[in-house]
Amino acid sequence: MGGSAKSRGAERTGVRGARPAAERDSGGAAGLTRKQRLELYYWMRLTRSLEERLVNLYRQTRVVGGLFHSLGQEADAVGSAYALQRGDILSPLIRNLGSMLVKGATPVEILKQYMARGDSPTRGRELNIHFGDTERGFIGQISPLGDMVPVMAGVTLSFKMRGEARVGLVYVGDGATSTGAFHEGINFAAVQRCPLVVVIENNGYAYSTPTVKQSLVKQFADKAIGYGIPGETADGNDVVATYEATKRAVDRARRGEGTSIVELMTFRRKGHAEHDNQSYVPPGELERWAAENDPIDRYVARLSSEGVPTDELQAIDARIQREIDEATDAAEASGVPQPLDALTGIYADPPSERPLWFREGGAAVVQSSERPSSWGTFDAPAKGAD
Repeated sequence: MGGSAKSRGAERTGVRGARPAAERDSGGAAGLTRKQRLELYYWMRLTRSLEERLVNLYRQTRVVGGLFHSLGQEADAVGSAYALQRGDILSPLIRNLGSMLVKGATPVEILKQYMARGDSPTRGRELNIHFGDTERGFIGQISPLGDMVPVMAGVTLSFKMRGEARVGLVYVGDGATSTGAFHEGINFAAVQRCPLVVVIENNGYAYSTPTVKQSLVKQFADKAIGYGIPGETADGNDVVATYEATKRAVDRARRGEGTSIVELMTFRRKGHAEHDNQSYVPPGELERWAAENDPIDRYVARLSSEGVPTDELQAIDARIQREIDEATDAAEASGVPQPLDALTGIYADPPSERPLWFREGGAAVVQSSERPSSWGTFDAPAKGAD
């Protein structure tokens, strides 16, 4: 890869991370077949449509806990994950739903997880996309920023020690690059020449802190120099450019050439979570990104210029709508977890136990106690009733 910082990072004008339309789409088809190019569209559109459904459910109070939206970042999650092979492992962040879908997670799993259903991947015990499946190639993330970098350094070291031609990919945000875990993990991976790709999603803000107030580097890929590894900056809102940059790093790792950093320039057009109103974003910035640098709009324009008819894309949209409707119906039909379900898959088999002695008979006591009907559990008996 190499090259100067200027050659590795594209000059950007106007909207942060955007370039004139004539310049910003990468040239060529990146070795992708027509089927693969349409698959990229499918995964991006599925990501956005599924999250739109989750927003609707959240506003209807059918989502338990917070909702994290990747609006505007679909291309970087999908394009980077698409560069991996079946046996590779990735560690997503809360806004990398697209990468999990590419690796085999299903909409019904995501919906059940957000709705805390008893048959969700974590049986209602975790939030959003905090679950993993190593068979399909993704591991559940943990919330502390940067902490998955040392975890993935260990995972990929195991690939090297076993002589397996497998690669790991870990996502971090721009804010996570300032944590100790990021530095320790990536330094260890670099020294051990682990087959690890570290994707830095530079989406403008670490929660509400803009990057200019968080780091003085002009591009985060330059931090690779301090670890003696290659770094590259790519347009994270161009799914093909993202795929190409990640593929170069993945191929290098698979050849035994060690760890790399790929910085993806993007922007989240929703807050840190659904409750965040983004009052810290300058007026007009969200609208500019939506109008000038939406990753799906850009890719649709590219596919159209390559001769893909509109009705073919509309057929994909209709397929996605059917899949999400069916997944929503299945999730809503699922039951909620029972208290003793918390024991399943923890310590013992069979995964059941009697309630603690001081809770036995508790239901009878509660039923005979007077409680306001407004609590919503049951109607309180009338005063003076037996």
